[in-house]
Amino acid sequence: MSSGSDSCSSFRSSLKRNIEEFFEEVASKKRAGVMFQGQQSAAALLETLRNGLNNTSYNAPDKAALRKAAHSLAELCKQDEFIDEVVAEGAIEVVVPLLNAGGGAARDQQLDEGLGSSGASMQEELDKELCFILGLLAVKPEYQTRIAQSGALTGLVRLLKEHKLTTITKPQPGSGGVARRAADAITNLAHENVEIKNMVREQDGIPPLVGLLEAMDVKVQRAACGALRTLAFKNEQNKNVIVDQGALPTLIQLLRSEDSGVHYEAVGVIGNLVHSSQHVKLRVLEEGALQPVINLLNSDCPDSQRESALLLGQFATADPDTKAKIVQRGAVPALVRMLGMPDVSLKEMAAFALGRLAQNVDNQAGIVQLGGLPPLLELLESKHYNLQHNAAFALYGLAENEDNIPDLIREGALQRLEDCKEKLQVQASKDCVQKTINRLEQKLRPDNTAAPNLAAAKRALQSMVFLLRSNTKTVQQRAAMSLARLAPDEQLKAIFIDKRGIDVLLDMLMDPNVSHRPHREAAAALLQLTKKLDAHLPVVDQLPQQPGRAERSVYLGAEYVNNPTLADITFNVEGRKFYAHRIALLASSEAFRAMFSGGYREKDADSVDIPNISWSVFEAMMHFVYTGQLDVTPDIAFELLQASDQYLLEGLKRLCENAIAQSLTVDSVMSTFEYSEQFSAPQLGRRCLLFVLEMYDEVSKLYENTKDRPFYFDCLRRMVPCLKDSLYCGSGPIWDNTAPGAAAAMGPSSGGAQPQAGSGVQAPTEQMRNPWVAGVRPSGR
Repeated sequence: MSSGSDSCSSFRSSLKRNIEEFFEEVASKKRAGVMFQGQQSAAALLETLRNGLNNTSYNAPDKAALRKAAHSLAELCKQDEFIDEVVAEGAIEVVVPLLNAGGGAARDQQLDEGLGSSGASMQEELDKELCFILGLLAVKPEYQTRIAQSGALTGLVRLLKEHKLTTITKPQPGSGGVARRAADAITNLAHENVEIKNMVREQDGIPPLVGLLEAMDVKVQRAACGALRTLAFKNEQNKNVIVDQGALPTLIQLLRSEDSGVHYEAVGVIGNLVHSSQHVKLRVLEEGALQPVINLLNSDCPDSQRESALLLGQFATADPDTKAKIVQRGAVPALVRMLGMPDVSLKEMAAFALGRLAQNVDNQAGIVQLGGLPPLLELLESKHYNLQHNAAFALYGLAENEDNIPDLIREGALQRLEDCKEKLQVQASKDCVQKTINRLEQKLRPDNTAAPNLAAAKRALQSMVFLLRSNTKTVQQRAAMSLARLAPDEQLKAIFIDKRGIDVLLDMLMDPNVSHRPHREAAAALLQLTKKLDAHLPVVDQLPQQPGRAERSVYLGAEYVNNPTLADITFNVEGRKFYAHRIALLASSEAFRAMFSGGYREKDADSVDIPNISWSVFEAMMHFVYTGQLDVTPDIAFELLQASDQYLLEGLKRLCENAIAQSLTVDSVMSTFEYSEQFSAPQLGRRCLLFVLEMYDEVSKLYENTKDRPFYFDCLRRMVPCLKDSLYCGSGPIWDNTAPGAAAAMGPSSGGAQPQAGSGVQAPTEQMRNPWVAGVRPSGR
């Protein structure tokens, strides 16, 4: 967050408070059209003041009348709806000259001519009211320049200079009232007005304001700080004058004031002085501001806490040593505590300061050990974009230290970063979160392979793997998910296969007591893991031959399919004869070898009946037997899978599994899996699980009903062994060019559209899932 913008926001808060306190001794009477007793119109009041301006006698009765008229006009100006009318009647042209006429001989003449109720002279009482009027008029920006160009600063600066510091023990009656109100008027005039800020400096108004910091009256101190704070905001020349006038030592002492308003304004002045001014920042630190600012983090005043946190964030950019000193002097516990406060601005500034401090490697570990990590992760999910960004920046710093890796994993930082990345409101915050994820990856897989980096990466990886041994299931799960995402690819087999780390993710996926979000995270982690493992498993032929096929490669060719030439066996399929050759059948599978060489009656038969297999399916099966190749069409894929299982044609079964897997849909995946179980098709079962992982949200939504959940988790439990067998046995690639995730139609993660139900291979019917298969079966099947 920009500290400059916050200073502006803080100033507005200060300005509002100054206006509310401007004349706290004047009883508030207003409101909603209620007029004060004896109140006159603005024109009449201004006429009285105008007459006083023309009267040079300045006797006490005249002065009292002027003061009374000025007081009534001030009360009228408290009501915003009357300010424009007052100005239109010529208030500025009357009040400014009257204020300037109160100096010199006129003031000396009236020193002893009666005192007001506060112990001040009548002239001082009048000056206070005139300052009040100008301050109220200056609240409207459109009148600021007009007031200043009318010469108001001349009188206001004169009043500042005339104030004498007469005591250091207790305020005297009436002391400082005029100076305080003059300072408040300057504050309002100079608010966000660069021209007037420069005019105050050029008219030598800064030195007396610095002098007022020494006043005994805390109201005067607050007013002086408020004016200096405004003058210093985004004005380098004013900053230099304030510092050169020796304001820093006193301002730093005011940080220790027992009055919350004083230390709030003082820390605000220092904050504006150091903003974008490196040399002033160093001067402030040299004057000993660091510890008093840190102490304010524990103040009872939330405004001071916020401003001190902002200032510490600015101090943290001074040099590396200052970052360390801030932490060493006790700032972090207070900043962490502020992260949990209900006030959004407090959390925002605390996160800002911690983000700056977290750019030091030792501070990074200290912030985590003092409890800063959980609340920062919480703030990342806030609805306020400044909070999001400050938290993201702090987390980016914390991720730099490999000693923080175990803590980040325990808190589920990676999953939360991934989850909120796209939900953040500002692109800069999204980029920061992505950089944090990249930094975590680099900790385990450093770009720079120098020995120290490799040693650090090894330690970080070991600390994550060690978390798999935790007695806390949640920690185990977070570690497994993070390792699947971050661990080097060459280490995945050792962690997840050889040492069975994948069981943590699989158990998580199958646990019905886990909420939707962890289930989803487990599915995503398993999906990432299986795709990465695929690149490191041995490459095998996607269409493996049947056992013994390599030695008995006998393919008669497509021209002999259902050809009576040299045929020595006939099959009766749907009432039609299908001509075949025993040599081709004997070489194709153990089932046919058992049929024609074992103790079955078909051994010497000339004709064999084939019930419950359609002609088209049987013909396709025979085409594979005679050629070793087949383009499995969608209309017969499920029936052909059933037939290939019956006759132990493993190569054909694999082709059928691939064809069916290409057309899996959200609606069909579970029924397809049940079919794969029934006909011993583990590759298809594995593909079904991979599809569920890839399309987790859509599939789980179909079974979110309470009555459907048991079936869903039962299917998952039965799917898992298919995947585990493939991984543990190293039976070849998990993904290939026919796997669901490789097809263009596999869904958003592959860049394509989700397959629609009913396209491609049809889901098995109830009759197909529970067929009565007659026909010849070898014993034991």
